[in-house]
Amino acid sequence: MFRRPLIGIGTVLLAAVLLAVSCGPKEGEKPGNVPGQPKHDAATYVKESPTSTEANFLAVDLTGLERPSDPLEFTKFFHLPPVEQGRTGTCWSFAATSLLESELRRQGKPEVKLSELFTVYWEYVEKARRFVREKGNSFLGQGSEPNSAMARIKQYGLVRGSDYTGLLDGRTAHDHGALFRELKEYLSGLAARNDWDEARALLGVRAILDRHLGRPPERITVDGRPLTPLQYLAELGLRPDDYVAFVSFLYLPFYTKGEFKVPDNWGHSADFHNLPLHEFSLAFLRALRKGYTATLAVDFSEPGYLGLSDVAVVPTFDIPATYIDQSSREYRFTSGATTDDHAVHCVGYLESAKGNWFLIKDSWENAYWGRAKGYFFYHTDYVRLKALMFMVHKDAVKEVLEKFAGR
Repeated sequence: MFRRPLIGIGTVLLAAVLLAVSCGPKEGEKPGNVPGQPKHDAATYVKESPTSTEANFLAVDLTGLERPSDPLEFTKFFHLPPVEQGRTGTCWSFAATSLLESELRRQGKPEVKLSELFTVYWEYVEKARRFVREKGNSFLGQGSEPNSAMARIKQYGLVRGSDYTGLLDGRTAHDHGALFRELKEYLSGLAARNDWDEARALLGVRAILDRHLGRPPERITVDGRPLTPLQYLAELGLRPDDYVAFVSFLYLPFYTKGEFKVPDNWGHSADFHNLPLHEFSLAFLRALRKGYTATLAVDFSEPGYLGLSDVAVVPTFDIPATYIDQSSREYRFTSGATTDDHAVHCVGYLESAKGNWFLIKDSWENAYWGRAKGYFFYHTDYVRLKALMFMVHKDAVKEVLEKFAGR
């Protein structure tokens, strides 16, 4: 009397097995690639850098990804060759300086290699000044934002790269490890003694900077004429106030200016224009279409940010492209999954039916691991999710600025 039910169960099990075989992935097919469903990227472990001894970095498997392979594929704008920042946290100055070099040519002026380290020197001085004025209650690190570089340039001017290299004793690469350790120890000592004499403190700070970087010139010679750095800035015709920065956050009302709440905004600048994400992305792209270049502040500690392959993408195992929106962007920022790691200079773009790509000039070492030395190719999804700020000439975004009261 129990024979028929047993046969029935066996039939059901056999049918389930056959169904699983017929519906399961075919040989060579990745799980999740079901017709009509979104593609699912696979995660894999790879060597993080050319010098890594083992594959322990979780990354996206780029197999099958259609992507640019050469900067020549992009609509490119004038820029000087990439320059490495070495072992420093000064990407913000390299990005902003590169932007101004491109701006000179866009404005029909001669090609000039400007000094990144002249701006870095004075940024260190101003960080120390604020640290003393705030009695130690101020962020002290090597990082800053590109708009802070513009503030230092407005304050102290510019010189050419040949006028001030920041390299002493025959060195050919930057390394600020020892410099910054000494600077922090000196300022921490002042804090421990409650010694807040600003003039005396800055004399000590400048002595440290002079020893590691060299003393910046008070005058340079241009076409046989002595000029101060501020006079040289005026002669170049560059106006630091002409550059505006944009963010896209829910913690600020849209179409207002406010603070970019990251440690590298050490001066608590509230000059960041806040846009909804769709306008943020579109304003960035439209600026490039008009022939302008822009700096970006990005998160580059990501599984889709691969120096050996020259690309920055957002894997679907992080978030599918259709789910990237204002809220998912904000969540990653507030949770710490997105951090303000790096500043770069966008010097070109590539539009295609499968998404836009951006040509990025980069000063960090991982931009030199792949074939496109000194460059990255950012996918538009990466910019929408992981680019926290961009800065561009105000003329590139006139129609956007009109939406801000008082601008």
